[in-house]
Amino acid sequence: MSRDDVLGRSALAPLHDQYPYWPSIPKRGLFIDERPALTNMDTAKIGDFVLLTVRDPLCSYERDPAEELAARLDNVELAGRSGMFALYTGTYKGARITIASGGSGAPEAELVLHELMEFTDAHTYLRVGGSAGVGSDVYPGDVVIASGAMREEAMTRAYIDASFPAVSHYAVVGAMAQAAQDSGARYHVGITVSVDSDFVGVGRPGVGGYLQPRNIERLATWNRAGIRNSDRESSAVITMAALFGFRGGSVCSVADNVVEGRQFTSGAGHHSAVDIALEGCAVLQRMDEKAAAQGSTRWLPIMGC
Repeated sequence: MSRDDVLGRSALAPLHDQYPYWPSIPKRGLFIDERPALTNMDTAKIGDFVLLTVRDPLCSYERDPAEELAARLDNVELAGRSGMFALYTGTYKGARITIASGGSGAPEAELVLHELMEFTDAHTYLRVGGSAGVGSDVYPGDVVIASGAMREEAMTRAYIDASFPAVSHYAVVGAMAQAAQDSGARYHVGITVSVDSDFVGVGRPGVGGYLQPRNIERLATWNRAGIRNSDRESSAVITMAALFGFRGGSVCSVADNVVEGRQFTSGAGHHSAVDIALEGCAVLQRMDEKAAAQGSTRWLPIMGC
């Protein structure tokens, strides 16, 4: 899939004809010195796989997460740096991976995802970060592989109605689960809920203990529905990947679980989440090679990995 495939969707052309600013809008985004303005990336240096991280103090990073995670790769090079984002690319067991870091939340994720999806050949996007446990059997230090996401943030609703399913790509889920199983880490596969508000929006009191009645039942509702964890970016990655024909998914560590009274531990499980994400990309690379060897555009279980 590429931007040209999206542009070729037959129902888009009539909308372009109706859109009064189509002749003057910068259709691919803004540029500074001939580079995408928001990331300042060299598009030729972006890998096949992108891991989207957040500068999150709760994950206990010792430095910028893109730099820290890139230290796990071979042949590392800086692919882009701006006032908002940093991107490093290298290889891991044959997979060419870009680590991108930026601020928290779906709106910020949209900015880097737009430029990556618009300008590069990356085909797989994975959210890697921290989260809060919601499921009764989810403990601090566990890892959740998202089979899909509940879209409680507002950004993706600007793209498509809330009824559009945010479903992780089947190959991504399988590869990450295989990597998690091989690692021996405690992990879950299930639904992640993504939110904008990290306080009252997930049923945690705001300033001075502020709450509204509608906030009180949020965590309990999600727990009863079997949701595994909550974060702020997974649904952005999964939804935008699905809309534009890429592979998307999420691997998040769990730092606490308010529903079950399991206290916060900074960085709990995050090394495991990173290990799973990197190993999962290596599994996906082998799956892709198996599919290509059989002349297929998609991997099937009979092909092995």
